[in-house]
Amino acid sequence: MIRQIVLDTETTGLEPEQGHRIIEIGCVEMVDRRLTGNNFHQYLQPDREIDAGAVEVHGITNEFLMDKPHFADVVIDFLDYVRGAELIIHNAPFDVGFLNHELLRMGANDKVGDLCAVTDTLVMAKKMHPGQRNSLDALCKRYDIDNSHRELHGALLDAEILADVYLMMTGGQTALRLDVGVGEGAGGESAVDGIRRLPAGRPPLKVVSANPEELAAHENILVAMGASCLWSKTD
Repeated sequence: MIRQIVLDTETTGLEPEQGHRIIEIGCVEMVDRRLTGNNFHQYLQPDREIDAGAVEVHGITNEFLMDKPHFADVVIDFLDYVRGAELIIHNAPFDVGFLNHELLRMGANDKVGDLCAVTDTLVMAKKMHPGQRNSLDALCKRYDIDNSHRELHGALLDAEILADVYLMMTGGQTALRLDVGVGEGAGGESAVDGIRRLPAGRPPLKVVSANPEELAAHENILVAMGASCLWSKTD
């Protein structure tokens, strides 16, 4: 079983070394390349003002976060959720840096890299598409992924979009579910997520055999092809 967590964060600013904090964590779980719906999403009270430029990006305000928990209140649940998984992150040093900074503030010895493998989809995209724009929006356009509902950045929304992008980047298959969604198609055939199977009681298929004239014409072609013709050597 391969368990992957697509992760994104929103923050009060750009530099944790300047005291900026995480204000939203969004995670989407995939097991064997299937979205499970077992996601992790949490808004956080940062105990500091959010930069105006950051608010323009994600739309999250201090007023909205006033009653939200602190990172220390959710850290055990968060670490238990991601432990042992492969984290899929776009521009991983940014998010991992903030997460490690939050852990350091608490006096924790753990770092994200000690608990999880980390895959940076921005690094992947630059290798796959050198010299091109590789922002999340640019990748959505390149892989024909609908992100029209993304008016502002949001950790969970961006993680969901990145999951689709990652699956397209690494094989082009976003879902394979053959065990759900059974229904009836036109003519009574069964349909499983778009795959239609003919009913067991269907009439037998009609077999049309070649007539004598067609067989003779075929034989003449084989003779014209000469002794090297493999078809003429088979029964």
